Amino acid sequence: MAEIIRPSSILPAQRSLFHVETADGIDLIGEVASPIGESRGAILCLHPLPTAGGMMDSHLYKKAAYRLPAMAGITVIRFNTRGTTSEQGSSTGEFDNGKAEGLDVAAMLSYCFDVLKLENVWVVGWSFGTDVALQHAKDGRHKGLILLSPPLRTTTNEELSYWNTDLRPIIALVPELDDYLKPDEAILRFSLVPHIKIIAVQGAKHLWLGEPYVNRVLSEINSIVTGDQEALPLEF
Repeated sequence: MAEIIRPSSILPAQRSLFHVETADGIDLIGEVASPIGESRGAILCLHPLPTAGGMMDSHLYKKAAYRLPAMAGITVIRFNTRGTTSEQGSSTGEFDNGKAEGLDVAAMLSYCFDVLKLENVWVVGWSFGTDVALQHAKDGRHKGLILLSPPLRTTTNEELSYWNTDLRPIIALVPELDDYLKPDEAILRFSLVPHIKIIAVQGAKHLWLGEPYVNRVLSEINSIVTGDQEALPLEF
């Protein structure tokens, strides 16, 4: 009998911790959550700002790892960037405000493709993670970017304009009530790159708190990665 999906729901998946070393010797800790059956695609999750409490276990990514493998057949890879600690453990090194974190992204994308042998990989950034994605996720093997609550805090116009030379899909989910960049401003700021798709989410805030908004984000991710257009069910 199906049960209602709750914030604490943990659905079946194969889960394992991993360590990845960056080019400058930083030890990154993370987790892979993969479907019991065949994987239909994967997301590499770049977390919110560590100095404001962001980490691989931030609620949206934890729920993605708990639900998407079973509900959508999506493999979820999440990790702590350098100097970040969560209940899963600590990555070595020091926070560098999105600069040296580029080496973390490069190492993790290589891990996804060269070690895990994943296909149909999308990079998902949330808040700080969107700036990291826009600035550093340029590996030609991933399919595109999914941006959640992009603040465009550190990404320059020049860095943003790079994506006019790389036409892979970029989809930004922008909360109506975001603390940093609301939909109208996002449309203006992202107009430098006309192919970026902006999705305004009514009633949502920067942290996507509340099950309706979690379901909306995970459903949008599923739609982008697998092509399924229906919202994820509220029961499993």
